[in-house]
Amino acid sequence: MSGTHQMNRRSFFRSASMPFAAMALLTALALPAAAEKLPLGELSRYLNALTTAEAEFTQINSDGTISTGRIFIQRPGRARFEYSPPDSNLVVAGNGSVAIVDAKSNQAPEQYPLSRTPLSIILAANVDLARAKMVVGHKADGNTTRVRAQDPENPEYGSIELVFTAAPTELRQWVIRDDSGAETTVILGEMKKGGRLRASLFDISAAIAQRR
Repeated sequence: MSGTHQMNRRSFFRSASMPFAAMALLTALALPAAAEKLPLGELSRYLNALTTAEAEFTQINSDGTISTGRIFIQRPGRARFEYSPPDSNLVVAGNGSVAIVDAKSNQAPEQYPLSRTPLSIILAANVDLARAKMVVGHKADGNTTRVRAQDPENPEYGSIELVFTAAPTELRQWVIRDDSGAETTVILGEMKKGGRLRASLFDISAAIAQRR
């Protein structure tokens, strides 16, 4: 994402066809040897045990460029994406909402319900990938297990494909598909799990006030 790229709901959850550089980045991920498909029960247990986490991330944007930053997760229901300069965007999920804040924009931050985004699936208080009609794809793909999930009651909200490695089970990346089939990819660096995160990180009102 360039410094002039304006992030909104659609650009955050979408990307165009993946450029060569992005393909090379995905291929370069250090992954363990090929393994059996991880069962849904194991993946649900892993996500439910992921109470807090932070990591560097790389994002494939809707215009084919690459953004980087740091993500903070506190389940249930809270996440924060801090984008590295020259990007001026901040995405905060908390109190049932998601806000996209651009410090360089004169427009009010865009806000919408977290429940309307596929990200809500992994931020839920109780992740149950075995729930009827939630998982629409589950396969071993070389070194990884890939699970594509959606809201069973609202499949029109899109889906999220989670990519895991085994021994130990780790979430490595996700791909969000919107209702038109377009995609946004987030690749996670090494996650620091189980630490204490400040409540203010997920305060949308505070985030908006600080960016004014």
